[in-house]
Amino acid sequence: MKTLGFLGIDIGTQGLSVIFTNTELKILVSGEGSYEMVPGLDPECYEQQPSDWESALKNAMADLRKKMSSLQIDMEVLAIGISGQMHGEVLAKEDGEVIGPARLWCDGRNEIEGEELTERLGVKCPKRMTAVRWLWTIRNQPEKARLVRHITTPAGWIAYRLTGSWSLGIGDAAGMFPIDQKTLTYNKTMLDEFDLMANDLPKESIVRNTLSKLSDLLPSVKKTGEDGGVLDSHGAEFLGLPEGVPVAPAEGDQPAALAGSLIAAPGQVSMSFGTSVVANSVGDRSFEGISLPIDHFCAPDGRPINMVWLRNGTTAMNMVVDLFGGDFSAIMPQVLAAEDNCGGLLALPFMDDEPGLGVSQGGTAMVIGLNEKTATPGNAVKAMLLATVFNLRIGSNQLDEQGYPRTEIILSGGLVKTPELGQLVADAFNTPVTIFEGGDEGTAWGATLMAKFRYESSAGRTTDWKTFLETQQTGSPTRFSPHAKAVQTLNSVFDRYQKLVNMHGQLESVT
Repeated sequence: MKTLGFLGIDIGTQGLSVIFTNTELKILVSGEGSYEMVPGLDPECYEQQPSDWESALKNAMADLRKKMSSLQIDMEVLAIGISGQMHGEVLAKEDGEVIGPARLWCDGRNEIEGEELTERLGVKCPKRMTAVRWLWTIRNQPEKARLVRHITTPAGWIAYRLTGSWSLGIGDAAGMFPIDQKTLTYNKTMLDEFDLMANDLPKESIVRNTLSKLSDLLPSVKKTGEDGGVLDSHGAEFLGLPEGVPVAPAEGDQPAALAGSLIAAPGQVSMSFGTSVVANSVGDRSFEGISLPIDHFCAPDGRPINMVWLRNGTTAMNMVVDLFGGDFSAIMPQVLAAEDNCGGLLALPFMDDEPGLGVSQGGTAMVIGLNEKTATPGNAVKAMLLATVFNLRIGSNQLDEQGYPRTEIILSGGLVKTPELGQLVADAFNTPVTIFEGGDEGTAWGATLMAKFRYESSAGRTTDWKTFLETQQTGSPTRFSPHAKAVQTLNSVFDRYQKLVNMHGQLESVT
């Protein structure tokens, strides 16, 4: 007997995963595939071959089927969801032939172009944005640029290979170029400005007068629930599934993570702690002006999202844990038992630069205030974690200043392996915190949510994304409310911490 369900595909930076869920979105089986960066590149250059993603998808599907066979599961896929690392630049010819390797979100070659576009368009265009990469390509690889007829992202590329359709979910599309909140597609005025800027080239340039308009190169924008295509003959053969299986609009990893956290209402914030840290806040309107620490994209239904992203996540905290023996199970109870002010310790977690906070040089991670009373594993580790939480709070201050609501934080990622740390986040932000069961399951599950919504929308059973998400909660979430005394204490510590961050430039001079 066949098991009905949904297939989720996630193209990550270091590997690809697939999951198969039942109709209630319980994960039944998963499969993995891996790939590497293109070797031998200069520092700050990160590329991958799209063909490697495809090979990894084949391997992941083989892994999935092997596990299904051992569990005697015969799957019937009702719909497919796709998520992937945002801000990549995949270039293709008219016939769909890929042009060279793809540049990834972490590739840092186009900082100048990001600054120029931000000034020209009047909105934040971080160096990670795909359009910023494309401007760099036009200027630095004109022989490649003149061949390009399609630009997409890793998720968009896999979607094209499975469906033959050049379309993309609105969240991932917003990571390519700014979205107009009135039309919920690319901002036309800004597209025209980009074309003027891109064509400002020397007369002898081989791209001049042959460059396609950016609007003609970008994939069409789709909201969740809309038609992201169906498996064509190539896609069906590739996955070993029937032709015609509906595919949800391919989304970026951040919108998929929002879906996986069941977030859709203004005021809800998704926070994920790992090697890097992200806070995605659902807005009730577009952000005004330009803020150094805040990027902007869209939720799968098009709602505006304000993102605070930290390069320096839990790496420094993990380093301190290693200094005390590396046993998290032994140290975390001490962290939870430590005082709210960490005994007076303050820490800086900057193992790397932090552009959003104006920290241009890393390598100054430190703990200050050590003495015979404060030098405990619990205090030191908690101080380093609290510093990262405070960095997120600094980045979020401008949202507070513009009056954006913050009603609930949904916590996910590696931090939820010690769920009691949710109390620390609740107190630091003076905001209730929720941890759902499976909070560390990743973006592939968010992809299956979008697959289910696509399936039910096509059948006319649902049309509202927010209402749909509210019906998908399973299990009993863990909730933390702020403690007034702890909030007061941490506000004082936060004031001290901001003074320490402001001294970072002086600290750089002695490193």
